[in-house]
Amino acid sequence: MDLFARCRNFTRAKEAMEAGIYPYFKPIQSGAGSEVIIDGRKMIMIGSNNYLGLTNHPKVKEAAVNAIERYGTGCTGSRFLNGTLDIHEELEERLAAFVGMESSLVFSTGFQTNLGTIATIVGKDDLMFTDRSDHASIVDGCRMAFGKTLKYKHNDMEDLERVLEAHKDKDVGKIVVTDGVFSMEGDIVNLPELVTLAKKYETKVYVDDAHSIGVLGDHGRGTANHFGIGDKIDLVMGTFSKSFASLGGFIAGDEIVIQYIKHHSRAFIFSASMPPSAVATVLACLEIMESDTERLEQLWHNTRKMKEGFDSMGFNTIQSQTPIIPILIGEDEDCFYFWKQLFENGIFANTAISPAVPPHEALIRTSYMATHTEDQLDKVLKVFHKVGKNIGII
Repeated sequence: MDLFARCRNFTRAKEAMEAGIYPYFKPIQSGAGSEVIIDGRKMIMIGSNNYLGLTNHPKVKEAAVNAIERYGTGCTGSRFLNGTLDIHEELEERLAAFVGMESSLVFSTGFQTNLGTIATIVGKDDLMFTDRSDHASIVDGCRMAFGKTLKYKHNDMEDLERVLEAHKDKDVGKIVVTDGVFSMEGDIVNLPELVTLAKKYETKVYVDDAHSIGVLGDHGRGTANHFGIGDKIDLVMGTFSKSFASLGGFIAGDEIVIQYIKHHSRAFIFSASMPPSAVATVLACLEIMESDTERLEQLWHNTRKMKEGFDSMGFNTIQSQTPIIPILIGEDEDCFYFWKQLFENGIFANTAISPAVPPHEALIRTSYMATHTEDQLDKVLKVFHKVGKNIGII
């Protein structure tokens, strides 16, 4: 058996490239703003998770430069040994306070945060209850854990209770792991009912707030704050590659839990720590988020405008409630052709096909920033209407 046989049999990407409809790995020749340069021409970017538009904020860039001047470009080791800087600890203290938890721990990527936390806290025979639309990092974290994963229908609390009820007599550790905002659908978890069920069945609650921090709640404090139930959540996870304009992630919870993760998570202990510029960037973004509400208000103004615009044209935006607004297309090839026409008209969006979404439910994933202008958004709607008519989606 040739180990690389499956590699040679993978022809899907090559076929899309030859057809001129391959939408991935497009090199961007500029910063991550509401406009980018690709192939030497300006494009309106609606495929970014830069919700607050902070990647080019002068104070954020200045903080990153100053950190390099003071600390250099990297830490050359893991947090466990030589890679902990004073600003790592400052960031952890401030993040814990921001999300209303006792303590927090920063990882080098968001994916690693879920992977390293879930695989560490879930022991043999423990049970993990996960939404079928949870992010891949949650899926892989559960695969690495020694416990058993039980899935329930997307954001369906009746189905969650069915699964919890079926295992109520198991004398093991239990945890529900869910996204706060689902990254493809753009909807918000029914957290109040989920928390009620978790309490009823003596189950811990873990919320992945990757797409919620900076978007939901007071000053963007996340899903639990949005619903006013911050004291009902056991663990909150967040990433820095979205509203925080950097790279990395964090987990926040009770001090004793964070200390355990800190001393047992292989993904944390054996990975190099976040570089100083990335840490300083997050700290600067956090300061802006804590002091400024105008960006958050503008983000939601832009979100409402685009959701209403797409819906009025007849696009299926699924159940979106956030700046993530998916446009359901259907078949993969149709989705690629839709993307190509958008691209040719100066719009950069993302395509999501199986396994990122269910088969035959391919979509164009759009997402919006506080820094998008009215003219940019009007052009996006105009182009979508034109392409939607051309392809027969509307």
